[in-house]
Amino acid sequence: MCSPEQKSGRTSGRGFTLVELLVALSVGLFLVGGMLLVLQQDSRAFAGQNDLAGLQDNERLAMTLVADVVQASGYFPDPTLTTAAGALPVTPGFPIAGQAVNGVSGPNPPGDTLTVRFATASGDGVLNCSGAANNSGANQIYVNSFFVAGNQLQCAMNGANFVLANNVQSLSVQYGVRTNPAITAGNADTYKSAAQMSATDWNNVVSVAVTMSFANPLYAPGQPQPQFLPFRRVIALMNMTGIGL
Repeated sequence: MCSPEQKSGRTSGRGFTLVELLVALSVGLFLVGGMLLVLQQDSRAFAGQNDLAGLQDNERLAMTLVADVVQASGYFPDPTLTTAAGALPVTPGFPIAGQAVNGVSGPNPPGDTLTVRFATASGDGVLNCSGAANNSGANQIYVNSFFVAGNQLQCAMNGANFVLANNVQSLSVQYGVRTNPAITAGNADTYKSAAQMSATDWNNVVSVAVTMSFANPLYAPGQPQPQFLPFRRVIALMNMTGIGL
């Protein structure tokens, strides 16, 4: 038997109630909110990884520049014709002839100053802290001083200043010294700060331990990440390594 609605050719239908619509809307908003939260977290993680990659590049570049210059300290051309004392005479900051390394201790940030010098011949390819070599046409002494100022690792070289890296909090330097003549040549038996060095220690520096503290891009107050990240390298002085003293 047909109902009145069927007889009239109409079909009965029931729409969504207001409560059902609100429930569906709430569930949809919850799902969209969850997706946006995941997207936000992924975006933060991606940005954090980019920041860390940039920090690592900055660290490597800064330490490579410092290491290249420190390794060359004490270098001089034509060792058959001159000596270290003749090539690197007494000058302000280097009270001993032949002295290639000097430094100043800074107990608080921005920390220590490291100064090294070497003599180069034109075209020999030895790099100074500007990243350039001697192409002057004559022998040249380069004095390179590394320090931190304004959260930047900088180098003062022969009257000019160069910025090597940003976001650097402090520079810490220790000097590997061969104090015991019985120790094999080219090996350090103790590490000292600049404040602990004696006058005779400076010409017996075999290596330099450099630590730079960089600002951590992932640091936030109340979070477990440290505010600064140390980056350390021990650099051997090529003219003091593996030779008899």
